[in-house]
Amino acid sequence: MYKNKITQALILGAGLAAATTSFTTLAANVPAGTELAPVQELVRGNGTEVASIDPHKTEGVPESHVIRDLLEGLVNQDADGNTIPGVAESWETTDNKTFIFKLRKDAKWSNGDPVTAEDFVYSFKRAVDPNTASPYSWYLEMTTMVNADEIIAGKKDKETLGVKALDEHTLEIQLEQAVPYFVKMMGHTTVKPVHRGTVEKFGDQWTKPENFVGNGAFVMDRWVVNERIELVRNTNYWDNENTVLNKVTFLPVENQVAEMNRFLSGEIQITNELPIEHFKRLKQQHPESVDVKGNLCSYYYGFNNQKAPFDDVRVREALSYTIDREVIANLILGQGQKPAYFLTPEITAGFNPELPEYGKLTQKERNAKAKELLAEAGFDKSNPLTFTLLYNTSENHKKIATAVQSMWAKDLGVKVTLENQEWKTYLDTRRQGDFDVTRAGWCGDYNEASSFLSLMQSNNSSNDPKYHSETYDALMAKAMAATSDAEREAIYVEAEKQLAKDMPIAPIYQYVTSRLVSEKVGGYPSNNAEDKLFSKDMYIIK
Repeated sequence: MYKNKITQALILGAGLAAATTSFTTLAANVPAGTELAPVQELVRGNGTEVASIDPHKTEGVPESHVIRDLLEGLVNQDADGNTIPGVAESWETTDNKTFIFKLRKDAKWSNGDPVTAEDFVYSFKRAVDPNTASPYSWYLEMTTMVNADEIIAGKKDKETLGVKALDEHTLEIQLEQAVPYFVKMMGHTTVKPVHRGTVEKFGDQWTKPENFVGNGAFVMDRWVVNERIELVRNTNYWDNENTVLNKVTFLPVENQVAEMNRFLSGEIQITNELPIEHFKRLKQQHPESVDVKGNLCSYYYGFNNQKAPFDDVRVREALSYTIDREVIANLILGQGQKPAYFLTPEITAGFNPELPEYGKLTQKERNAKAKELLAEAGFDKSNPLTFTLLYNTSENHKKIATAVQSMWAKDLGVKVTLENQEWKTYLDTRRQGDFDVTRAGWCGDYNEASSFLSLMQSNNSSNDPKYHSETYDALMAKAMAATSDAEREAIYVEAEKQLAKDMPIAPIYQYVTSRLVSEKVGGYPSNNAEDKLFSKDMYIIK
């Protein structure tokens, strides 16, 4: 006889592989009395086709969702966003400059190889190596890891990076400056390890299902481009006995209405987004499935600061001022989003921003000021400003772009052409600087203001607007050297003031995460501000 229905459901759903799972261990993951479905498979909407699943070749949220299931870094997050052990079971520091991580001795790759400190040394060096061309190499520079900046700039060899294996299970990381939130930063996609032997054998083809080796709770099983990515349980994962799901499928559905319909038909259990126009109806008809939570993300439009006429701050200010953020956040979206007048979201830990002067004006006053600025810059009815607004394919982005296009036309006489591109192309276009104005969003890589403000530093390769300000860079350097949280926050407030003055971007709104989540999904993290979802923590209820 089975001990109870939980164990019975697991054995029926997972087969013999799960038969050794003990009830006492399982009870920590699944509440007592929960009846699990016999089939433990989760289908998640993921918004778009991923650009890659190589952690050192990606920069987007869709990619991170998949990689989080396939690869495990030093630390993870729990359902409330707290940093918890991953491959590292413990860590210590006495000065916030030298960190020692003790790795689990039972951590393994999916092929059975042990996960070692040397794997992280190799992976960190690969991330900063200019030959890798990682779009997120700057992230390691932001950690102040010894020599990261000079390695990325091609001035020093990657072997000089401040990371080394003291023994098979002990990793030492040296920073150039004290960074009290460094351990939080180790939960990011870019600092997840890759299997050296696999990467060196297959090169860029290592991510194909038939070649893939990972150390996460799941492994790649099937990848049909523009259709689905299927993952199955990694039986060599150190915590496999506490993983309940046997299969996770990610669907790249860009149309939110189509995704909603597939959810309502039972095909998808967690959507990526909600269609804006159906939000109120869904709240009324399916309140049990609508999940809305604050999210550590900002939505903004980036101006090409290196391209005329957007190299003129008056043009940038005029366009920013004319965007009616209240209309977009409350009427077009209306799911709890907040109008944004600064880059860093207000829910960021230890951050209390000051509303800039333009944010204190009425929209009518902002529009009047915008007309004056644009006229000063040489644009009026006889010489209208004409440009293209770029956004990645999405009905929700299209609705916002259309609304802003109308605002600019009505209040400034500006003529804007909308251009949408599929995700991979859009990322390349932005990175190459081949745009006038672009839609963009930024989600915190860790819960601290520098995760947003570092984006606008001159040396950040993700600074697609190409904003270069010596004053701003000096402020951020000063913040990194600050010896107290209070001093650092005061500098962050000054940095936001500088952004409001230079207007390299137009902040529009602070995100919420709104999606449909089936009542059958247990373990869904409703309080994680960074929206870090780990499928290993979820399960399907009968």
